[in-house]
Amino acid sequence: MWIAYKTIVIKEILRFSRIWVQTIFPPIITTSLYLLIFGGLMGQRIGDMQGIDYMHYIIPGIILMTVIQNSYANTVSSFFLAKFNHSIEELLVSPVPYWVILLGYISGGVARGFVVGLGVFIAVSFFVDFEIDNLLITIVTFLLTLFIFFWLDLLMRYLRSRLMILRLFQLLS
Repeated sequence: MWIAYKTIVIKEILRFSRIWVQTIFPPIITTSLYLLIFGGLMGQRIGDMQGIDYMHYIIPGIILMTVIQNSYANTVSSFFLAKFNHSIEELLVSPVPYWVILLGYISGGVARGFVVGLGVFIAVSFFVDFEIDNLLITIVTFLLTLFIFFWLDLLMRYLRSRLMILRLFQLLS
């Protein structure tokens, strides 16, 4: 069971690291440009937010936004590619529990989100001097945000499919 989990996670990490120019580098550049435009230029006009510089105020949100977006994009694209290539069928008929498969894909998305978040953090540190007060709380918040948003997305997709079935029955009756 854990061999299957480890294999899926390694496959996912290798998938996004092979094409790092497309999966890791663009979010770092986009976020850096966003911070330069909105943080640097508009931040001077906005001023301080309750004694905190605007750039320092938006950096945690920008980093988490990028992490959430890339974690979600990795998991969705992995499922889509597996469905498109018909390789998901091989996983589903294997003697691996579904929760292990799902956890493997989630962990791959968390890994990509973590790598992109770390890259954005390093890129942002060139623009602004800031420090992390508590590294443990930062990492726990980071990982919990990734898992919570993935599960919320999964729940919304499940509910959406159920609501579509209910609407279909309403239309047919």
